[in-house]
Amino acid sequence: LPGGKVVVGGTNGKGSTCAMLEAILLAAGYKVGLYTSPHLIDFNERARVNGQIASDEALIEQFAAVEAARGEVSLTYFEFTTLAILRLFSQSRLDAVVLEVGLGGRLDAVNIVDADCAIVTSVDLDHIEYLGDTREKIGFEKAHIYRAGRPAICADPVPPQSLLDYVAQIGADLWLFSRDYNYSGDRQQWAYGGREQRRSALAYPALRGANQLLNASAALAALESVRDRLPVPQQAVRQGLLQASLPGRFQILPGQPTVILDVAHNPHAAAVLAQNLDNMGFHPYTYAVFGMLNDKDLAGVLAKLGTRIDHWFCAGLPGPRGGTGERLAEQVAAGLPAAPAGAEAPGVSAYADPAQAFAAARERAGENDRIVVFGSFLTVASVLQSLGRKA
Repeated sequence: LPGGKVVVGGTNGKGSTCAMLEAILLAAGYKVGLYTSPHLIDFNERARVNGQIASDEALIEQFAAVEAARGEVSLTYFEFTTLAILRLFSQSRLDAVVLEVGLGGRLDAVNIVDADCAIVTSVDLDHIEYLGDTREKIGFEKAHIYRAGRPAICADPVPPQSLLDYVAQIGADLWLFSRDYNYSGDRQQWAYGGREQRRSALAYPALRGANQLLNASAALAALESVRDRLPVPQQAVRQGLLQASLPGRFQILPGQPTVILDVAHNPHAAAVLAQNLDNMGFHPYTYAVFGMLNDKDLAGVLAKLGTRIDHWFCAGLPGPRGGTGERLAEQVAAGLPAAPAGAEAPGVSAYADPAQAFAAARERAGENDRIVVFGSFLTVASVLQSLGRKA
């Protein structure tokens, strides 16, 4: 792999940070590979070379090579995928690769790569059956993408002690948000301040949302930390921030009623979604098209968003971790916070899948209302497909 390897982990914000890094490096004229997961609609979305999604032919060739090489070794889906895409990148004459961790860090397949710079975007509770049930346990897992003597960016404003201890133990070069780098902004523009670099008069990222400056400043800290190897001019930063796009991250579709797609599926992401909804201005009614896997923290998500939704259109999801719309609707109805005095309790209804739930929500919604589709990558993907849209 090339000399500029950036690995990005974290509970939320990984995908957005990767998208911004890719867009800025491409705008600076570098040849860039981007590996992300999961995909929304097509598997090929996981591998991008110079901004283009990898072709079926390119991926099949790499899968065949991994299959031939593995011999008796059994590989998981994610290990197989990671090896194939890394092999594709190694043959593509790239200047930089941006790799998103699949789950956690310590035991993740992406961690076979020794990053020149690693970013942990945030540490919160998700995948607790694999990573542990506290921020300290999860922080320990995520910190293992850091390497001795190399830049270790932490964008979480309150990093777990376990992460700080691990960084000290291995001797990584820790860049902490608000200590080593920061951002400031007004309504028109924002500025990044790092250890030695300052970038001012920046446009707000094309990726919408209250948390995107935190993600953007982490990306800029990473680029500052590797600037000897991959210098990036100011114009490329401006251009990249305006061009970075990522479906399903507070994505607002054109037309009326307003439709928002967000892959938020844990309480931390739900809190950010709630903040983003609050910043949108007035809509008479807000309808949720909601589908969630049954191993997620439903109560935590309802606590963050419950009072903002007028009607929940609950959708069944496929697979062993999915469940029926009826079961989800029962859990939502039981778990919603009590309505304020004098207010009507939110409605809850059940549908077989997100596409049906979305169709019902669109029928109910007036043109000034809004529909927020969230709870899982599967929920957003199903609605995108029902609209005939590519990710």
